This record gives sequence, structure tokens and C-alpha cells, in this order.
Amino acid sequence: MDRRSDDEARRVLDALRRIVRALRLSSLGGEAKTGLGAAKLFVLQRLAEQASGSLTDLARRTLTDPSSVSVVVRGLVERGFVARRASPDDARRVELSLTAAGRAALRRAPPPAQAKLVGALGRLPPSELRSLRRGLETVVSTMGADLDPAPMFFEDRGAPKGRKSPRSRKRR
Repeated sequence: MDRRSDDEARRVLDALRRIVRALRLSSLGGEAKTGLGAAKLFVLQRLAEQASGSLTDLARRTLTDPSSVSVVVRGLVERGFVARRASPDDARRVELSLTAAGRAALRRAPPPAQAKLVGALGRLPPSELRSLRRGLETVVSTMGADLDPAPMFFEDRGAPKGRKSPRSRKRR
């Protein structure tokens, strides 16, 4: 890399470091006040914005896939912060809603940095957002991380013991 490219790369890394730091500090602060990590608080916040919804709807509102949000919701249900019930309109559909404990946790929690990140991305002009996506996808691919799962921030539990990650299985 030449000097100009080094400076640009440093500035990109500095921006990424600041984003990751804000997310990490938000997660630690939320956990200290509520016992819940960043992903769980983000899901609670999104559920609070809409009285009830399906897992698919919640995945859309958290900008993640249903399997990732399902893991987070399961933990929130087990701890009594979220309730699941069959939809009165369609028994095959499960609706999610905050419990009193979930609402109380949100009142104690600082605003999740993840919500701020989503809001900031939403304010970018579509062309800038597309350019940012393309650039980041290229970096991820070049790093060889494009086949790894993309769980919610700070909910990555890694591959189960004794199993290879999807990336290592697929690349053989």
C-alpha cells in the first residue's frame, strides 16, 4: 500500500473500531444494568416498538435472519422477558410480546448502540449505503469470512464443540 492508501485504510479501521467499541460498551452497560446483553436488549427494544409480532417480523425489524433472532428470543422467553402465544387469527403463527419484566428491563437499560447504528445506516443515501455494503462484502470475502454465520452482535456462541464451522466444512 502507498502512503495515501495506508491513511485511508487506517481511517476505515478507526471508524470500524469506534463502531465496535460503541457496541461493546453499550452491551456491557446494558448487561450491568439489566443482566441482558446487546442482542437481547435490541430485540426487547424492537418488540416494545410494536405490541406483538411474529418471529419473521421481528427478524425483519432487527435486520437479521429468523434463526439468529430465534436464539435470542428463546433466551428472553426462558428468562421471562418475552411471552409467546398462538395468534388468535392463525394458530400456526406465534406472536411475541414483552412481559412486565421485559418492559422493566428496558426502562433500566441505556439505549442500545445497535439501534443507533441501524438508525445511522437508515439515514445514509441509498447510493452510499449500497457502496458501503459492496465495500464491506468485498473485505469480508477477501478475509475468507463470507461463509461464516452473521449472528446478532455479541450473540455469537461459536460452533458447537466437536463440530466444524460451516465455513471450514464448505471450503474442503
